[in-house]
Order: sequence, then structure tokens, then C-alpha cells
Amino acid sequence: MAALPEPEPAPAVEFKSAGQVLIVGPAAAALDWAERLSGQLDVSVLATDASGELPLERKFPVWSGKVSRLAGWLGAFELEWTQDNPIDLEVCTRCNACIRACPEDAIDYSYQVDMAKCKSHRECVKACGAIGAIDFSRNDSLRKESFDLVLDLSRQPLIRTHQPPQGYLAPGGDPLEQALAAQQLTALVGEFEKPRFFQYKAKICAHSRSGKQGCNACIDVCSSGAIRADGDHVKVEPHLCAGCGGCATVCPSGAMTYAYPQAADTGMRLKAMLSTYHGAGGKDACILVHDAGEGRTELLSSGRKGKGLPARVIPFEAFHVASVGMDVLLAAISYGASQVVVLSTEKVADGYVAALKKQMHYAQTILTELGYAGKHFSVIEQANAAWELQPAATVSKPATFNLSPEKRTSLDFAIDHLVKNSSFQKQFMELPAGAPFGTLTVNKQTYTLCKACIGACPENAITLVPRLLIGEQAKQPVTLNEAEPFNCVRCGKPFGTRQMVDNMLGKLGAHSMFAGGTRRLQMCGDCRVVDMMENKTETTIFDYPKQ
Repeated sequence: MAALPEPEPAPAVEFKSAGQVLIVGPAAAALDWAERLSGQLDVSVLATDASGELPLERKFPVWSGKVSRLAGWLGAFELEWTQDNPIDLEVCTRCNACIRACPEDAIDYSYQVDMAKCKSHRECVKACGAIGAIDFSRNDSLRKESFDLVLDLSRQPLIRTHQPPQGYLAPGGDPLEQALAAQQLTALVGEFEKPRFFQYKAKICAHSRSGKQGCNACIDVCSSGAIRADGDHVKVEPHLCAGCGGCATVCPSGAMTYAYPQAADTGMRLKAMLSTYHGAGGKDACILVHDAGEGRTELLSSGRKGKGLPARVIPFEAFHVASVGMDVLLAAISYGASQVVVLSTEKVADGYVAALKKQMHYAQTILTELGYAGKHFSVIEQANAAWELQPAATVSKPATFNLSPEKRTSLDFAIDHLVKNSSFQKQFMELPAGAPFGTLTVNKQTYTLCKACIGACPENAITLVPRLLIGEQAKQPVTLNEAEPFNCVRCGKPFGTRQMVDNMLGKLGAHSMFAGGTRRLQMCGDCRVVDMMENKTETTIFDYPKQ
């Protein structure tokens, strides 16, 4: 594998950070870390409570309030919040006049009014005078600021995606975790870049057509919130994309593909690994897919404990295990692997594990139908679980094809090879509901060939039947329905189907607008215009007197 050429570089996604950091959370902790970091970063504080004393010296901006929205990424975070206390900390001069004037001791050195103690004497307002920092009638207007970095000390993170954006750290209340997060922040100043991990082809995306929602698979599985609906298509924010590849794995049409590494590079690595193993006399190869982080650590830990892996289990490192879809799974079996197992650690999102298991279920169904005995795919949580795996049947002759950038093409290659090495004689096999293969059944009684099926059928005349067609017939065009054309009664030119025109006549024939006859409805568009111009006896809007 080391002798293989390096994967082609993917386009880069750039980040720029000048070190403007927002520290948000309880005042005591936020102000403490602001003091420590103010010499290295451009600090601003949003205190969400009045738990700490404000410093008398103004080293950095301090606000108070409730966060309405926090979104963005390294170098481009947007904060929206509302100030919910009468005292504006950025206007306050820390003169202490309000503290001395308040008869209920409702104000302390946090310079925020405790509304539970306040009895509305408003002595503090008088004491503040012309400075105007205290305003009990202040509207909770929305305020906005932009930042490069965010240190979120809230008990519950403000951004709750499984994979938070780069530049956002939420260590919670643990002082050690806070220290580690602060250390990371100081290193996130400058210009950075990462690969653009995905490629998207809108033309074959099945997200939506004609306002009818179709597929949300990539939106639902994304753990970083990088994908959102955008009309009939989806939009991916590359700065939020974490490179997991889950979107490409679940995409049924191949509109979303993994760009780094590409499928072809993954296939070359698999072929090199398995051909070398078989050339050395190895049998029943089991590919163990793991990531470069926690997965690699788990493998090393297993080795240090003395048990290691069975000799037939070959580790295969991926950037993220969620990028392993049906195309890779079936290709590995085609290349001669007995099994493919994925090592999932606690850091892998539950949605990715569910998507992996669904992909494995579809792939296993195909192999079982083709007669390959045994369990070929599974997800394990500990490396030692590999000892419990029993070898499964595989191909008698490993495939030589390369994986294609097009998912469907790769699947065609793999399935064709698996069929050739099996005794399967049927024309097709049934698949579970939701499988990315199938055919359409058409209700010919309601189907009018109106072509709305290109977007969304208004008559519910089309039904998807999950199945896999085998052999050359799978690549041949199929006529799903046909209808007799209807010819214009004036010029004889076909302009629609007889069923469509008959339906139209049935619905409109009794309408008062067509009391003079429906002959014009049976004409093509050109002849209707000619007929209207020739018929001088028809009443028009010009026949009515002006008002």
C-alpha cells in the first residue's frame, strides 16, 4: 500500500482567524478565563448570569444577556443575544453609585440588578444620572457581534451538533477541560485550510422536485449540521463539513460523493492489501476498518494488552468509518475478502452507526441471495471482538476492476463479479424496503403520460418496488407504459394521449364555458388559435359596453 501513488489532492477550504474570541457562560468563569487569555487573544465576554465581580479596569468588552443564536465556524462566528438586565455593562463606569443608592441591596459588584430583590424605587437610575447605564424600560432588542473563536463555558453547549464547528470549544464546567480548550484556542490564530471532502452533483440529487420533498438522507445523517435544504437541491457548507463521508454513504443516487480520498484510491488500497495477503497464502481475509483517531488508539491498546488481532484480520485505516458504504463493502468481497467489519468507538455518532448497519443490511441481503454463506459485515465496538468472527464465503476468483468515482458504476462492477462467481440463476432478487435499487410499477388506469412523474406524480400512479435486476437486462431501457396518441381534429397532428384528452373532456365537457362544444379542446395549440380567429360569431370581452 505504501508503494501506491498518493491520492489526488482535493480543493482546499480556507479559514482565517485574527484571534477575536468570545467567552460566553457564567460570569465568574468567563471573566476568569478572559483575564488569563486577554494577553494572547482579543477577548470579549458575554455573561449569562451575575455570578462574578466585574473588574474595575476595562481590558475587554463585557456584555450580559441571553444568547438567541450562535452559528458559524473558525473565523466566521455570528452571535445574537438580548440584554435582559437594566444595567448595560458596556456603558457602566463601575463608579458604584448605584450600589450605594439601592435600598434593597439588589445590586452588587457584578453590576447587575437582582430583579427578585428590586422594589422599583429607581434610586439607582437617579444615581447613575447622565451616564445612562441603567434603563428599566429598555426593550430586549436583538444585538449582534462577529467573532473568530468561541469558548463556551455554558453547562449545556450552545451548539449541540455531534461534531461541533472548528474554532468552537465547549469544555463545560470542568476546570481541566477548560484549560485544555483555552490552550487549543491560542493555537487557532492565523490562516488554515482543510480538504473539501465532498463533491455534489445537483442534477442527479433526489432531494426534491416540483415542491415535493423526496430524499433527506444526507441532511438527516450529517453530524455537523453542514447540509441543509436549498429548494429542489441541498447545500453543503464546506467550512462546517467534518469529512466523515456519511452523506456520500447514504446518498442513493450518487449525487454526493467522497472526494478525499476518492473511491478509486480506496479501491486501489483494498486491492493491493488483499492481493498481497492472498499471494502470501492467506485465506479468509477480514478487513477491519478503523479511523485514524480513537479507532487506531483502540487497536494499539488491544495490542499492548497482549491479545492483538487474529492473523486473518487486516486493519484498514479510513479518515472516518462513516465513509464506508455499499460500494466499498461489496467491492471488498469482490476483491476476495471474507468479511468487512467496522470498528466504531464512542466518538462515532449514533446516526452514522445506524447508517452503516443499514448499508451492511442491504449488502448482506444481496450476498445471501447470491448464495454466499455466512455473515459478511458487522460493526464492533472493541477490537477484541474480532476473535469471535467466523469466516464467511467469498468469491473463487478475486476481481480486478477499479472502483469508479460514480457509486452506481462501482456497484455495477461489484455485483456483476459477485453474480459471475455464484450459482444465481434468477432474473432479479427482492430487497428490503428503502434499498437504493428498485423498479417502478405503473397503474395504467390512472397513468396519463402527463410527464409529471419527472418531478412528482399527482395521481399516485407510480410505486417504487425495491429489487435488484441481474445481468445485461439491468442495463437495457424498459417501457413502463405507453398510450395511444390523440391527433388534432383539425390538422391531424398528434399533441397528447387519448387517455389524457378523454379525461380532460370528461372533466370539462359539462362546464358552462364549453356549452358551445368541446371541439376546440380536441385541437392542438396552433389550431385553437386559428379557430378562435376564424369564428367571428363568438362573444368576446370587447362586445360588452364600457362602464
